[in-house]
Amino acid sequence: MTSDSSGEETRGRITSAGAGNKKVNIHLHDRSPVPKYIFVTGGVMSGLGKGITTSSLAKLLQLSGLKVTCMKVDPYLNFDAGTMNPIAHGEVFVTDDGGETDMDIGTYERFLNKDLAKENNITTGQVYRKVIEDERKGKYLGKCVQIIPHVTDEIKRRIREEAGKTNAQVVVVECGGTVGDIESQPFIEAFRQMRLEDGIRSTYFIHVTLAPQIDAVGEMKTKPTQHSVQELRRIGIQPDLIIVRGNKALPREAREKIALFTSVPMDSVISNPDVGTIYQVPQVLHDEGILRPVTAHLGIKAKKTDLTGWKRVASRFTEFERTVTIGLVGKYVTLTDSYVSVNQALHHAAAANNVGVAIRWIESEEFEGDTSRLKMLESVDGIVLPQGYGKRGTEGKIAAANYARENGVPMLGLCFGFQLSIVSFARNVLGLKSANSTEIDPQTSDPVIDLLPEQRKVSDLGGTMRLGGHDISILKPSLAFEIYGRKTIRGRHRHRFELNQSYAQRFEDSGMHFSAFSDGGRRAEILELKGHPFYMGTQFHPEYLSRPEVPEPIFVAFMKAALANAERGDKEKIRVTA
Repeated sequence: MTSDSSGEETRGRITSAGAGNKKVNIHLHDRSPVPKYIFVTGGVMSGLGKGITTSSLAKLLQLSGLKVTCMKVDPYLNFDAGTMNPIAHGEVFVTDDGGETDMDIGTYERFLNKDLAKENNITTGQVYRKVIEDERKGKYLGKCVQIIPHVTDEIKRRIREEAGKTNAQVVVVECGGTVGDIESQPFIEAFRQMRLEDGIRSTYFIHVTLAPQIDAVGEMKTKPTQHSVQELRRIGIQPDLIIVRGNKALPREAREKIALFTSVPMDSVISNPDVGTIYQVPQVLHDEGILRPVTAHLGIKAKKTDLTGWKRVASRFTEFERTVTIGLVGKYVTLTDSYVSVNQALHHAAAANNVGVAIRWIESEEFEGDTSRLKMLESVDGIVLPQGYGKRGTEGKIAAANYARENGVPMLGLCFGFQLSIVSFARNVLGLKSANSTEIDPQTSDPVIDLLPEQRKVSDLGGTMRLGGHDISILKPSLAFEIYGRKTIRGRHRHRFELNQSYAQRFEDSGMHFSAFSDGGRRAEILELKGHPFYMGTQFHPEYLSRPEVPEPIFVAFMKAALANAERGDKEKIRVTA
């Protein structure tokens, strides 16, 4: 790392000519300002909340006046998250530019209140594909292509390219999985190399671990953290800061022990206990003093962190007088992370209505073969039919949509939920008993939902759906226009099937109104039911755009309707009791 005559820090980059080449310390100097890189790794176990930790630190830096972006490294060989089972991997988050990414990209967007791109998510599949393509084109000039330097160079190129493209002052890079996973080693090696190449004052290593507490003993155990850091050091990285997760704050003696055995200063051992809402984590980390060692090490001159607005936003998630119950009828409810954006959008909408929300996770298959089980929906104030694919559980969703229609329960259908609420209406109102989506029944006599024309010749599954942001035109007058207050909105998409508009007039004549369209009127985007307290569906995914600071309008309107339904129920109970 060097400084020019003006004192501005510039990058002294070390290039590598390949394994076994002794001339590896060639410094190429330029005069561009050096972006700072913070690398977040995890140890002990997965699911510790690295994504929340990464987002919270990035938010603090943003609130300190810095331009920040986040990246997620996923070591699996999949090219992207698009073909992965939600129950195994969690939600597929879609960016405006059409990327099918890890759900942590959605977490970053919600915390930073900004759109990210598909390049913010790097996978092993993407890296290896590019390296192999370059090898086929002869770009390596006959060299033996290896993990080091070619794969690690490609990883570093992608990280640096994102920093340059966004002009970010700080790039926070989260590495998926845990230290010791064989598939993550090339990425961690690339991080290690970036410290050598970009300099110690431009790189910072954070390690997130767990201090479990055994109830019988009552002591928070530090040994898992010690061993995790030993593994990280064994592969060449000494963490600069350790964030310790736990169900309560880390006692001083445990903090001292971790500092001693990991060679990390006491003020760089940060406790991150469980809190009432994830949006309180930035405040927790700030109170722990996380910014002091980070900014000192990186030489960042930041203004005083202003948490006033964020604290006001976070408080709305824990300070409320009543709770609204929402039944989420889905296909992947055994892993709630399958619907993490819907979950968060509901909480954002509840906070905007000054209420709490209790989500009842209901497996849609429970309603199949025994419609008497629909009685469990009597105790919910609103129903959400979320996204999904495939035949399993669809009849249960169709039954739930019909229950909401017949009983005046507020309902919001999202993508697949939008489509199946159309099927439900066709069967139960239009009398088309065999109506279906051709995704579920290719031979249906009434294909009210059919494959998009441009999808008919598509064979590959990955990255071939209608993906990303599209402008949506809202008709006036309509409930949709009242909710959004403008004629054009932006919505993100992820689907292959759509309303078969040859049936549209029959729906309109029977009370189902299609109030928004995209692609010059070719795609129906919003449905609403006349005479119902709230029965709406969207072909797009409004949950991807909901932020704690800016809740998505249709979710806010749905929650308002659910609250009104709950209050009507309260009055009915009082009347019956009297």
